[in-house]
Amino acid sequence: MDNQNLYIAIAITALAALALGFLIGKFLFGGKAGREKEKAEIEAKRITEEARVKAEALKKEQILSAKEEILKEKAAHEKEMLQRTRTAEQRDNSIKQKEQSLNQKIENASRKEQENDAIKENLNRQLSLVATKKAELDKAQEEHVRKLEGIAKLTAAEAKQQLIESLTAAAKTEALRYEKEIADEAKIRANKEAKKIIISTIQRTAAEHAVENTVSVFHIDSDDIKGQIIGREGRNIKALEAATGVEIIVDDTPEAIVISGFDPVRRETARLSLQRLVADGRIHPARIEEVVEKTRKQLEDQ
Repeated sequence: MDNQNLYIAIAITALAALALGFLIGKFLFGGKAGREKEKAEIEAKRITEEARVKAEALKKEQILSAKEEILKEKAAHEKEMLQRTRTAEQRDNSIKQKEQSLNQKIENASRKEQENDAIKENLNRQLSLVATKKAELDKAQEEHVRKLEGIAKLTAAEAKQQLIESLTAAAKTEALRYEKEIADEAKIRANKEAKKIIISTIQRTAAEHAVENTVSVFHIDSDDIKGQIIGREGRNIKALEAATGVEIIVDDTPEAIVISGFDPVRRETARLSLQRLVADGRIHPARIEEVVEKTRKQLEDQ
């Protein structure tokens, strides 16, 4: 960079010298040697000074540019180094975390192994204790059997046979008791079922008898007559029910009208009134009241 600036300064100085020589020659050959020479020298100095100033300015500019480039490269280098440092730190942290995790796993495994060893040792100790207790119990049982044989003067086989016979007798007694309980329970259930059947029969018979005593049927030749008995908007049947005090049921039963009521006299009054109304053919509220009244009086006179 310094050599380049030097070359530029030399070039500018050479140009200034050429200009100065040109001016000096011009004034010398023009016949104005004294005064013109002085002017030429002044002009040459001015040009030389300007060239020097420009050279210095250019040199400074080149130096500043070089410094800027150096600073940029330095900043880029520092940035790269910082990034590398951060990456290295992150890698180190990751490695440390993995090491900590691995150490923790190793510690856990070691603790589990110690716990398993303790459990195994405790289990072996308990098994040994159980074996000891079993041996003691077996020995005590043998001693107990020998004492029983000595007291009862029975062998183990004889004692076993007596025990079986005793248990068999107890089982038979228990079985007989269960058999009696089952038989008693069966009798109780049978009595309950018999009572239910009797009550159901009585209720059904009573219901059938009640129906027979509360319902009368008036037979008609054709279902077309039902419409006349009902009347427009039910006026005729309402008038008949009001006059007789019974319920007239006109349903889908073919060629029949049901008369329902607890009073047999009223039912008969309604039946005879219907019979006369159908035979007469004139069925309307006024006629119904008239026929019902006549029928009631006839029944009372009888």
